[in-house]
Amino acid sequence: MARRNDERRAALVDAAIEVLAREGARGLTFRAVDTEAGVPTGTASNYFANRDELLTQAGARVYERLQPDEETIEGTRTAPHDRETYVRLMRELVGRVSGFRTGYLALLELRLEATRRPALRSILTARVRADVEQNVSFHEASGLPGDATAVKLLMLTLNWLIVEQLTLPEVFPEEEREALVAAAVDRIVFAGSGPDRPL
Repeated sequence: MARRNDERRAALVDAAIEVLAREGARGLTFRAVDTEAGVPTGTASNYFANRDELLTQAGARVYERLQPDEETIEGTRTAPHDRETYVRLMRELVGRVSGFRTGYLALLELRLEATRRPALRSILTARVRADVEQNVSFHEASGLPGDATAVKLLMLTLNWLIVEQLTLPEVFPEEEREALVAAAVDRIVFAGSGPDRPL
């Protein structure tokens, strides 16, 4: 029977994220999670029915930890709805996601593992689809320029930029990454209108 100590469960899931990022999905064992969390051997097996449950909860926890804070959300609501705001928000997004390096790497490991596990693929598909819909809904409610397709194209573009930054950071130096984010916003949302052109 699974234990109900939510704080301990969260600590174990956070430990699983670290193991996934460092060792990959094949290295994710209950023993490795116990060691990472600094708890007695056998603890993780008391909280999770099986390894698949641990994998899926790790994925959910990454998304939970990647959510913007209330200050960022409120700033979106009150900021001008112009290109500069859009670029700032996208740079904040890239910085926030990149800042949780192990979480993003763990998600990449989960995606690879999902190609071999249909149940995990189904769960991740639903979770990522919900994330896309949430981003589109938030964008539409914010009043920022651009439609649902622009939001999706930016997600796809910036996700790969984040992969480059986390795995091969020397490919695009920081200054170039910043410029690429601005260029993505210009070309996807504002159809090529540069900072000196009227919107």
